[in-house]
Amino acid sequence: MARSIDYGNLMHRAMRSLIQSVLEDVSVNGLPGAHHFFITFDTTHPDVDIADWLKSRYPSEMTIVIQHWFENLNVTDDGFSVTLNFGNQPEPLVIPFDAVRTFVDPSVEFGLRFESHAEEDDDDDDDDGDDDPPPQHDAEVVSLDKFRKQ
Repeated sequence: MARSIDYGNLMHRAMRSLIQSVLEDVSVNGLPGAHHFFITFDTTHPDVDIADWLKSRYPSEMTIVIQHWFENLNVTDDGFSVTLNFGNQPEPLVIPFDAVRTFVDPSVEFGLRFESHAEEDDDDDDDDGDDDPPPQHDAEVVSLDKFRKQ
């Protein structure tokens, strides 16, 4: 039996589900109106699959823009894949939802930020003792000031 309700984890899952739903709709119907997305993700996540030259250029995190030119947007329960244009060179990217750090749609001033931190609860009852608890992720609404056109 859980000792408390883990609102942070519940919020995290709900926000990931929101991103999944939005991207699924865009994969079927395209981007409506002026909508576009800035998605920042952790390039060190083990399930991120990007070209070696992108990984060396962005060793910890990368922000992509889904706006004018994108192809092959495919969304699964675990993440999404998309082909984007980098200097007239199409590159496929595979990004799990757990690697996403921010999701921003500046056209409607909407944004989410996911923060990851190790759980610091020393009195966890781990029967096997072999596995560390998974990192806890919290979601929050972000300020859009850095994405505003000046």
